[in-house]
Amino acid sequence: MKPNRLDDVPAAGITVTRRDFVQTAAMSTAAFALGDRPTAFRLGDDRDAVIAQITAQHDTTVKMLQDWIALPSIAAENRNYPQGPEYMAKLARDAGFDHVEVVPTAGKSGVFATLDAGAKTWLAIYMMYDVKQYDPAEWSSPPLEARIVDKPGVGKIMVGRGTTNSKGPEMACLAALHAFKAAGVKLPVNLVLVAEGEEEIASPNFRQVVFKPEVEAALRKCIGIIIPLGNQGLDGAVEVDLGAKGALELELVSSGEKWGRGPKLDIHSSFAAQVDSPAWHLVQALNTLVKADGHTPAVDGFFDKVRPLSAQQKKILEEAIPRKNEAQTKKALGVEHWIGDEPWHDSLVRLVSQPTINIEGLVGGYTGPGGKTILPHKALAKIDIRLVPDMTAKETVELVKLHLQKKGFGDIEVNMSGGYDPTETPADSKLVQAMVATYRKSGIDPLVWPRLAGSWPGSTFTGAPLKLPAGIFGLGHGAGAHAPDEYWLVESANPKVAGMDGSARSFVDLFFALG
Repeated sequence: MKPNRLDDVPAAGITVTRRDFVQTAAMSTAAFALGDRPTAFRLGDDRDAVIAQITAQHDTTVKMLQDWIALPSIAAENRNYPQGPEYMAKLARDAGFDHVEVVPTAGKSGVFATLDAGAKTWLAIYMMYDVKQYDPAEWSSPPLEARIVDKPGVGKIMVGRGTTNSKGPEMACLAALHAFKAAGVKLPVNLVLVAEGEEEIASPNFRQVVFKPEVEAALRKCIGIIIPLGNQGLDGAVEVDLGAKGALELELVSSGEKWGRGPKLDIHSSFAAQVDSPAWHLVQALNTLVKADGHTPAVDGFFDKVRPLSAQQKKILEEAIPRKNEAQTKKALGVEHWIGDEPWHDSLVRLVSQPTINIEGLVGGYTGPGGKTILPHKALAKIDIRLVPDMTAKETVELVKLHLQKKGFGDIEVNMSGGYDPTETPADSKLVQAMVATYRKSGIDPLVWPRLAGSWPGSTFTGAPLKLPAGIFGLGHGAGAHAPDEYWLVESANPKVAGMDGSARSFVDLFFALG
């Protein structure tokens, strides 16, 4: 998810603790609706044997996740490369993939793997092995220790960087494969795994992995691609998103040297009476990017290619909004008001349909303890832009550059560090219908939602030339992505919310549904 996937906002789902997973009664077969066609799959001995192994291997799965958390790959810091992709490749081999290779790129390597079980259907899985940066001083326990603690009302959680975004749910998916191996049961689907190590810097080189000829050829056989994620909120609800916004990450840099005004080195702040400030210059440039309300994008041409929601998307949205909990969402976000104090309904329409320009961070001059009276020679802003169809990352960065030039800020450097376009998947695709059916089989009525406000590089798959359906899938719960005390639920205190084993079981059921 990256890029922000709204991991801290309650989504939806179900779960059962590992002790609840061994079922005493088995059905030989079961059928459920997959679109308009009834699809039968075995729920008897094979499935029960696999589920039993998930329970039996619980401690091993937890230890595997802790070991993975202890090895953080952080692209922005060039940390643990090539160890990161090599470890991802090992995890794939251990889970039963019969062909595994590390794929070099101009940046961090990806991993490509296939598992041919002799089934009729191929499914692709996207994973990221990289994580966000962290400051240990901000955490209640060491972020690489993956300590398991009790969270009142939630259950036993694992606290660590990357636990929910996204190693916890990815390990649950791998645990499902380990369970098939241990039970001696053939997978009902064949799998293609594509993993990257630059998701947290907006995937600048991911296409080099996906469009390596043998990788592309394998993906073309697939009915779609999933990204494992713990989709449940603390109420047990689950959301099925029919797409995601695109993302564009930029650095805007103002410097005295490039501007031709202001100092070329930091100088005493008393000279602010006679010398221009590159920092104020940057602030003034940033102020032109949005309107006076502080949030509506004001970049010339920014909305020209924004495609309005279709009639079907509006219908899906209006049917879903009444099921959203405003008070719960405000609590999770730590906010009391929506933009302009607009109604909850209107804020959700905006969340789904509107592109945004956000300041991630501002850096300039002295930021340590106390004061340091300088006039900085340089200032930098980190910007992220969320895109909706039919916007593209490439065209949008050019719009920003042209806008700044028109407004008299052509000296501001605009450096694109990564980005990708929005994704869309039809609601009637076999992949989406299988995900919905799997959740319903678990006793959950999932909330179908037109578009995730967060982003992932799914457009690499959903766009030309592959045009694959793509979806975020998985039971389980986690929170704190990109923040201190990020966690993943290991053993749930709520029977409606899945722990680690329940999350793994959801992948088993999806594989059977698709097979």
